[in-house]
Amino acid sequence: MSILLTHLITGIRRRWRAVRDTADAGYTTETVLVTALLVALALAAIAAISAIIVAKANALDLG
Repeated sequence: MSILLTHLITGIRRRWRAVRDTADAGYTTETVLVTALLVALALAAIAAISAIIVAKANALDLG
């Protein structure tokens, strides 16, 4: 193998070992995904509420 390929494989193995040995083990990724899900639900709720408000406003008879 070339020296570059050997160096890259060694670096990947070292980083993999460091990730595997950490205590949180993906806690940050889980937090980001849960936060993104909550934001998506909040946006859906805002869209539904604004659609109801616009429909009620359009139903008003001003004349």
